[in-house]
Amino acid sequence: MSSLFTKAAGGIGCTLLALPTLAALTIAALLGGLSSGGSVAASPSRHALADIPAYMLALYQRAAPECPGLSWTILAAIGKVETDHARRPTMRSPAGAVGPMQFLPSTFKSYAYPVPPGRKNPPTPWDPVDAAYAAARLLCANGAKNGKNLPRAIWHYNHDDAYADRVLKIADSYAAAAAAPTKAAFTAVAFARAQLGTPYVWGGDGPAEGGFDCSGLTQASYRATGISIPRVAQDQYDAGPRLPDGAQLAPGDLLFFGTSPRTITHVSLYIGGGQAVDAPHPGAVVRQGPSRTDSLSFQGATRPSLRGDSTR
Repeated sequence: MSSLFTKAAGGIGCTLLALPTLAALTIAALLGGLSSGGSVAASPSRHALADIPAYMLALYQRAAPECPGLSWTILAAIGKVETDHARRPTMRSPAGAVGPMQFLPSTFKSYAYPVPPGRKNPPTPWDPVDAAYAAARLLCANGAKNGKNLPRAIWHYNHDDAYADRVLKIADSYAAAAAAPTKAAFTAVAFARAQLGTPYVWGGDGPAEGGFDCSGLTQASYRATGISIPRVAQDQYDAGPRLPDGAQLAPGDLLFFGTSPRTITHVSLYIGGGQAVDAPHPGAVVRQGPSRTDSLSFQGATRPSLRGDSTR
C-alpha cells in the first residue's frame, strides 16, 4: 500500500498527499471502534496469538487493507471457520470450494486481481496469499468497505446467517481489548474534529493565525485538555509516553511519521476506528482519514492522555 504520508524537510511543517475529506462520523462511534469484529487496527488477543500461525496472522493483517475499514480479524475468523488457518489436510469441500479460504474457482476468478505483490500470475485459490487478498476484495464488494454492512458481506461469503454470526464471534475473540479512552482523550478528539475544514498554515497554532500545521493542531488539541505537550512533531514524539510496537491504539494517541525516529516530519491524532485527524500540507485543510499505521513511514505512537489526567 502506498503511504499517505510523505517527507517534509521542515521541523514544524507537515506534508501529506491530498485525499478527499471523509464523511463525518460521530465521536461516539469512533471512540467505540467499528461494531462487530473489533477495530481495524486491533492488536491480536492472546487467544489469537495462540490460535493463528504467525505466517497466517501476518497475512491476514497484510491483506485486510485491500478493503478500507476491514479488520484483519474478520479475515482471520473466516480462515478459522473454513480450514482452521490452512491446517486441515483436505481443503476441498463437497461443493467444490478449494484452498485455505475455501473459494469456488469461478468465484475466486472474480476477485483474484490485481495479483498480490510478489506473487506469480495467474493467481490460484490454493495459495494462501492469493486467497486472503481475494477474500478481502469479495467482502469489500458486498458491504465490508468502511464497515457499511459487515454481516451482509460475511453472508455473501457463505449464504448462512449462522455462519456470519460465528465469524463475528470469532473475530471479536481475536481482537485485544482496546484501552478505555480517558476524559482527556475524549476532549482532545472532540477539539481536533471541531477543527475539520480549518486551513493548513505552516507554523500555525490556531484560528488567530489563520489555521494549523500538524503539530500545532495536536498541541492545541491537548492544550484544550489542560495537558501541555511540545510544539514540534519531533519533540512531541520524544516527549512520549511512547507505546510499545504493535500496542493497541486508543483515541487520543498521537501517530508519528518520518524517515526514522530521529527524523519525525508529521503527526496526526488517532480518533478510533482506524481513523485519524491531521493538518496535512499547504493548500489543504484539517481533515479526517485512515490512520495509515501500516505505512513504511510510521515510526510509532505516544499517549499524552496519560500525562496529568487526574480523571482516569
